[in-house]
Amino acid sequence: MNANPSKSDPGREFPRLANIGLSGILVTFSDVLSEPANRAALAFRARLGTESWAGVEETTTSLTSVYVRFDPSHLSHATLGKALTALIESEDWFASSLPQKRRLWRIPTAYGGSFGPQLVEAAALAQMSTSQAISQISSSRLRVLTIGFAPGQPYLGTLPDAWDIPRQSGLSAQIPACALAVAIRQLVLFTAQTPTGWRHIAQTGFRGFRPESETPFALRPGDEVMFPQVSEEVFASILAGERGENGGADWEDIK
Repeated sequence: MNANPSKSDPGREFPRLANIGLSGILVTFSDVLSEPANRAALAFRARLGTESWAGVEETTTSLTSVYVRFDPSHLSHATLGKALTALIESEDWFASSLPQKRRLWRIPTAYGGSFGPQLVEAAALAQMSTSQAISQISSSRLRVLTIGFAPGQPYLGTLPDAWDIPRQSGLSAQIPACALAVAIRQLVLFTAQTPTGWRHIAQTGFRGFRPESETPFALRPGDEVMFPQVSEEVFASILAGERGENGGADWEDIK
């Protein structure tokens, strides 16, 4: 399957449209995660946000698709589908620029030990030492591919091929909030304590979901994140609130 088809290819499988219930259309750019497909989804949703079509009430992205929710008293599937098709044909979304106003975050992270009890196991599956695993992950600059599963929870990627490791066959009973976990070339930064099949490799003090804030989701799809390693002493000071808000994280605009 071609995850990055040419816009001019009349026989392409993607992008494709599917009606979802009475008030939704899903625009899918690939059934498999790839950088171009995720780029297409982010760019297409950003463009939809500038169109201000009457009757369109919400747009959201997944890893490789865009969901468009509309008011069926103002629009039909056929009318909206025609408009979406025209917009799809207007540009090669797989090669589009990413949305503006993105940010690069650096989130201090404590790896391994009690902070990441499954780091050794995950590193072995990736066929590298623990120190190599920490070095590679902590130096990687990863995109927020999507927000989902729990409020404000980012899926980040993609890591190098060695990190195409499976989820666990069973579930860990609980993973703490602010934990970093890995599987299938992605990281998840958990916003709440929850069971999971992803391997817990590190811990942060970063709250991705802040219901008391005017912007409850700290991260946005298209943002980029790095997880630099810090010592246990520094991490303890972060948890004690001695290094500012956001779990010691800082950010800058991506030019």
